[in-house]
Amino acid sequence: MRIRIKNKSSNSLPAYETIYSAGMDLRAYIEKPIVLKPLARCLVPTGLFIELPVGFEAQIRPRSGLAHKHGVTVLNSPGTIDADYRGEVKVILINLSEDDFCIKNGDRICQMVIKECVQAEWEVTDELDVTLRGSGGFGHTGKD
Repeated sequence: MRIRIKNKSSNSLPAYETIYSAGMDLRAYIEKPIVLKPLARCLVPTGLFIELPVGFEAQIRPRSGLAHKHGVTVLNSPGTIDADYRGEVKVILINLSEDDFCIKNGDRICQMVIKECVQAEWEVTDELDVTLRGSGGFGHTGKD
């Protein structure tokens, strides 16, 4: 699949790190470092603008290393970039640790996964099919 991209940053284009990678790392494009305080959030620009084909979305997801080592994650995970959005890709990061976290220009801040998606049509009804689970919700199986 080919996706049109405009790169206004000084960073290289997102790329798959291995042939089996599902996501591409996105990098911060900032003039000066951002110090993200504990429990603070910020919007980090990437300098990237994309043109997705109709029927696809780009999902913005946390990087596991940042989450595990530093407690920094994507706040609205996964974030969705719609096919008709043409603005700059920006990422909402939050620091869930007890320590300050410094974001520098070029730092890998998240990953982006391109996914096919469909638009559903609602069919109004008074009844739904019966299932074994029924309306059982959180913890309904009694298993951890």
